Amino acid sequence: MDLLLHIIEAYGLWVVFVSVLLDQGGLPVPAYPPMIVTAALAVDSGGSLWPILVVASLAALLADLLWFAGGRRFGASLLRFMCKLSLSADSCVGLTRRVYGRWGARSLIVSKYVPGFAAVATTLAGETGISLRRFALYDGIGAMLWASGAIALGAIFHEAVEAVLLELDELGRYALLLLLAAIALYIVVKWWQRRRFGIKIRMARISAPELDALLRSGAPVSILDVRGTERRMRSGWIPGSIDVPDVTALQLNPDAEVVVYCDCPNDASAAIAAAKLRTRGVRRVRPLAGGIDAWRAQGLPLDSSGASIADRR
Repeated sequence: MDLLLHIIEAYGLWVVFVSVLLDQGGLPVPAYPPMIVTAALAVDSGGSLWPILVVASLAALLADLLWFAGGRRFGASLLRFMCKLSLSADSCVGLTRRVYGRWGARSLIVSKYVPGFAAVATTLAGETGISLRRFALYDGIGAMLWASGAIALGAIFHEAVEAVLLELDELGRYALLLLLAAIALYIVVKWWQRRRFGIKIRMARISAPELDALLRSGAPVSILDVRGTERRMRSGWIPGSIDVPDVTALQLNPDAEVVVYCDCPNDASAAIAAAKLRTRGVRRVRPLAGGIDAWRAQGLPLDSSGASIADRR
């Protein structure tokens, strides 16, 4: 523990920079505790808090710029890769897209306060093609607000932080064991949440070739697009599909053949929408496996001739 305190006292700004960079870069490295402790020690020693704020903000902005560049270069494929590595539920991408679609770059101001939102939102900012200047403005404001919260906590409660550090110092090696146990518990909880989510969206799917064959046969089928109007208009849609922001607003025949699709990892948004329809009595509903990306990969036709908004009678 003495070594840890010595490192923070001697290299506090570097500790803050590296921890924030790794945390905002997507690695499970806590950034708030180092900022809080560094700010508390600065207050105790009569030092200034401004260098901590500047370093933390720059580190966060640098990490976000990497996500922004990745989103501009790789787009949706990077989002899918992020969800494969993430411990958070895949539905966070759908949620982030809805929030970002409504508020745009301004959502970056508060993105770091929403778990699972920050990295996805910065990647979406790159994917949607906003200017670098606009991104840096809003993301920089968000980074400063986020860092200010940790620094304010350390400054206000510096006496309490010192008391905690003394307790940890008395615990000695057990303090490290408690820290590792807390991290392990966090990972287990996140893994269990993701497993429960995977079970929730587990259901039979229809492949892109099967849906194409179904449409060619002339069989009546309702195709619901739950991606959101903005993404639908930008990338096109499966011919005949309906733009449905909220499936609970639809009135469908319980015996109707229904296919739901999205462009999110594991077809999460489509599977959730399908599950909602089943609870409302629609029995023959399936998500499209792979979503619109699978449809496009098969070389199947896309429509982009104009809006196709759901008739919500």
